[in-house]
Amino acid sequence: MSDAPVLYEVADHVATITLNRPEVRNAMNTALREAMLERFTALAMDDDVRVIVVKGAGDKAFSAGADIREFVEPLVPTRFREQRKRIDFRQAMDRCPQPIIAAIRGVALGGGLELALACDIRIAGDDAQLGLTEVNLAIIPGGGGTQRLPRLIGRGKALEMILTGARIGAAEALRLGLVERVVPAAEVLTAAQDLARELAGRAPVALRYAKEAVVKGLGMSLEDGLRLEGDLSTLLRTTEDRLEGARAFLEKRKPNWKGR
Repeated sequence: MSDAPVLYEVADHVATITLNRPEVRNAMNTALREAMLERFTALAMDDDVRVIVVKGAGDKAFSAGADIREFVEPLVPTRFREQRKRIDFRQAMDRCPQPIIAAIRGVALGGGLELALACDIRIAGDDAQLGLTEVNLAIIPGGGGTQRLPRLIGRGKALEMILTGARIGAAEALRLGLVERVVPAAEVLTAAQDLARELAGRAPVALRYAKEAVVKGLGMSLEDGLRLEGDLSTLLRTTEDRLEGARAFLEKRKPNWKGR
């Protein structure tokens, strides 16, 4: 296997991004963050890729979070803040119009869980352990955890997880709505790829607009969200794919989407 911190491949319009540091449970160092930023920045402009899957190398971890070995050097606060802003790949993920699926096997802790939270759909193995454990190192989540987690599972449970630094198992994560599916550990990647291929078979522009309507709408008032939905729905009625979908339905055949 390559020694690159992040592996990347595309097949059938599905991009798979692999955090490739299994010897340290795919902990995130500067090189890995820079590689993730580069990949997601490029993917935001890639019309051929319709769905993205993110996973960790090996069977022990999605990601154990930040590489603690980078924490032992004295920090200049302003320099650290600017550096982290410069390589904040999660903001690049937010700009990706494609659905992003996290395939979580083993631990997803700290920044690893924050990576999963930045994805749109999370599929976990029954061996998964998830937590925002930063308080155990006298810090708090700094990659969106304090903002994304309560929006997903509610204020009280999010505060309980963050303040205690506790880990929860896959079954509890499913109950809370932190993950969408739990499957046997060995089937995590297969389940994520099957879902990705299913989504990639949908009309590409409709797929992206549906994600935009939901993600952006959650940050709006209901009135503004409904207006956004109406605008995007109207735009989709002008596409070639909309006509192809109607023809395919009437002719009882599989549509041939063009993405326009």
